[in-house]
Amino acid sequence: MDYAQMFSLEGKKALITGGATGMGYAIAEGYAALGVDVVIASRNAERGRQAAERLGPRVSFLPCDVADAAAVEAMVAAAHERLGRIDILVNAAGVFLTGPAEELSDAEWDRVMSTNVSGTFYACRAVGRIMIAQGSGKIINFSSTDAYLGVPNQPAYCASKGAVNQLTRVLAVDWIKHGINVNAIAPCDFDTPMIEPYLNTDEYRTWILDALPVGRVGQPPEIVGAAVFLASQASSMVVGHTLIVDGGRTVI
Repeated sequence: MDYAQMFSLEGKKALITGGATGMGYAIAEGYAALGVDVVIASRNAERGRQAAERLGPRVSFLPCDVADAAAVEAMVAAAHERLGRIDILVNAAGVFLTGPAEELSDAEWDRVMSTNVSGTFYACRAVGRIMIAQGSGKIINFSSTDAYLGVPNQPAYCASKGAVNQLTRVLAVDWIKHGINVNAIAPCDFDTPMIEPYLNTDEYRTWILDALPVGRVGQPPEIVGAAVFLASQASSMVVGHTLIVDGGRTVI
């Protein structure tokens, strides 16, 4: 058994939504270092272009708001044409907000659901068709520890990530017969731009640090190992699983 080959991503082609910042950016950086050609997608065109330039020649950028189904279809078609195939899809695009349910507006609820749930589905659907045709693929969705925990003042975010877990399971059982492994990663709070405004408040930072046995939030490069494993042949028997990367958050 060639164990090095089992974990190798050399020559693979990947599409990463939400790849301009945070954990998506870290995964793009890690994949590129391991010989993967990567297209990152982001709704912020300037930030996306700058990220691709920093990440080097293996990484390019396409603009896309994943909440827009037509935009996702067009972006995936462009990524497929550019890469020639799509071996790996990472759905890292997401939004986060907090607030009491009784004060949550329809627009806020729709914003979270349209990005975190619908956006994940749209990308899976579009890339899934490509992977079914080519007879192989790895899809990695982004869940959260908040899919498992009743977190105060996070009704939309918790609900959206619970939905991602279920979507992952259903697509996994439907598509494994086509050689496609669909799984997810559920991180705890990581030091990313998405939650930076909350981490900068004493109340939230104190609460989350108390909730993490590891005693600190995660750093984006610490998610890359999970993303490499789930994208490699080493995870060929992992189907519909959500891999928790949380510093012990869900243990206690």
